[in-house]
Amino acid sequence: MMMTGLHTVADIFCVKCGSIVGWTYETAHEKNQKYKEGKSVLERYKLSGPDGSSYWVSHEAQLIRREQEEV
Repeated sequence: MMMTGLHTVADIFCVKCGSIVGWTYETAHEKNQKYKEGKSVLERYKLSGPDGSSYWVSHEAQLIRREQEEV
């Protein structure tokens, strides 16, 4: 049971270290949640890039990027 209702999920794990890094929705049991079936969620703070750096982007960096895109 999740906050949005009953779902059947499966873990997504790293094939290198075996850590669980997210989940995929296999079945949504409520009609208004069916759009989630087959979709996946990766927890960004659990991932790292090929160089070992984090994929986490700070809120400030996102704001700066948006401002640059608007110019």
